Amino acid sequence: MELRTKDRVAVPLIITLSIVVPVLVLILMYLPQRYNIFGAQSGTFPLFHAVINGSTAILLLAGYYFMRIGDFKRHRNFMITAFVLSAVFLVSYVISKISNDPVPYGGEGSLRYIYFFILITHIVLSAIIVPLVLFTMYRGLTGQYEKHKKIAKWTFPIWLYVAVTGVLVYILMFPYY
Repeated sequence: MELRTKDRVAVPLIITLSIVVPVLVLILMYLPQRYNIFGAQSGTFPLFHAVINGSTAILLLAGYYFMRIGDFKRHRNFMITAFVLSAVFLVSYVISKISNDPVPYGGEGSLRYIYFFILITHIVLSAIIVPLVLFTMYRGLTGQYEKHKKIAKWTFPIWLYVAVTGVLVYILMFPYY
């Protein structure tokens, strides 16, 4: 299939997913009733999400390292694995929002402000990262390396920030699960 034809399919699909995913998560956050599909306790999902986020951060750093030294095959493999972990995270996160009520943050003082700054930037950048990752992956996998490089300069630090702050949110919320 010609690249132009692929773009006519992939670009609208990426844009659609970039809108649908954050809207779906937002809707699920405000469900009037929860449906604990797997019978999981409220603390189970956050730990799993923190492990996935931490692993994603490590994979992103490894992928960046291999890109810097010119080992593009390993770079691709690490980045694809980070993408897969992020997809697993997203599915698990959606299930957790359906299953469990939100847990409020109970911290006080300056730690409360730090927590909410981290949380708000994490949430905003989580929505922004969806199209960035999808376009970056698409451009790299279709051999559009110049476009891939241009968007990856934005994608990498934002994706890494989202992964690391996901772990920080878990650590700061740990006493309240």
